[in-house]
Order: sequence, then structure tokens, then C-alpha cells
Amino acid sequence: MSVSDLNDEDVEQSVGRLLQLGVGISALVVLAGGIALLSRHGFQPVAFHDQAQIASPLWSVHGILRGAVALDSSAVIQLGLVLLILTPVARVAFSLIAFARQRDGLYVAITSVVLALLLFGFAWGRA
Repeated sequence: MSVSDLNDEDVEQSVGRLLQLGVGISALVVLAGGIALLSRHGFQPVAFHDQAQIASPLWSVHGILRGAVALDSSAVIQLGLVLLILTPVARVAFSLIAFARQRDGLYVAITSVVLALLLFGFAWGRA
């Protein structure tokens, strides 16, 4: 597909498919983690205590990835949620590429700022 063939409708269709794919994959990952969690711990009593004081490896993306590779069901659920959060970021990145291919300088600039702000927020933001 050449640059001249890339129109707004094609971009919108591709963005829609990207969002559907991202949400679908994240839902499947969360579902798999939830099934694994319930199958291992579904009948255990819940220990209600103050978890704000407990350090968790699931508070960082690195810890989540490490836990998901080890098939820790809680980490797999967290990975699905991270994928869900990254779906709109992928949409903005895809839009940036599409605008660049269309040589639309204004939208490239605006989308670059939005992507930079999103990445900055994820890298240095705290809840």
C-alpha cells in the first residue's frame, strides 16, 4: 500500500482492529490467570489484613513479567491488565505512524506530544 492509498477510513479500520485485538488478548490473559487463581486458591479462606504495608513484586512491570513467566496466576492477571492499559498507547503509536505516512505534520506533532505524555506517565507516574 502506497502513501497515496492510505486514507482516513483505512486508518480508522486498522485502529479499530488494533483496539479489538488488544482488548481481546488482554481479556484472554486475565481469564486464564483468573481460572488458574481460582483453581489453585478458590476454596481457601480469604485473609483480610492491611495489604498496604506489604511489598509486592506485582507493583512493577518487571515483577509482573517475571511472575507471569513463572506462571504465577496473580501475575498473569496483572499482565492482562497491563496489556489492557497498553492498548490505547499502541493506538496512539499506530496513529502516529499513519499520520507520518500521510505526511500530516500537524497531527504528527500533536500525536507525538500525546504519546510522549503517555509514556512519561507510565514510566514515572505513581498511583
